Amino acid sequence: MDEFSKTITKKTVICLDNAQIHHSKEFKTQISKWKKLDIEIFYLPKYSPHLNSIEILWRKIKYEWLRAKDYTSWQTLEKALENIFSGFGNIYNIIFKP
Repeated sequence: MDEFSKTITKKTVICLDNAQIHHSKEFKTQISKWKKLDIEIFYLPKYSPHLNSIEILWRKIKYEWLRAKDYTSWQTLEKALENIFSGFGNIYNIIFKP
């Protein structure tokens, strides 16, 4: 963060999850210094899957793209996931609407 803060040229908001390191004493003691550099720290709510892209992807995989027969064995699940990941952006898409 200190190295990054040296590159800031305008007001910046840094969005963080609730990892322990982001709430450590060492980290929190730096927040006032960063604030003086026009850097705001914003913590995501404790549980916010709608703000986490990987959660959106996994929800689409689990509830829309995987079929019941894909769970019959580890090999069929692995093959189905490989198919989804290789087809992502082509066959499988996530469309975000405002």
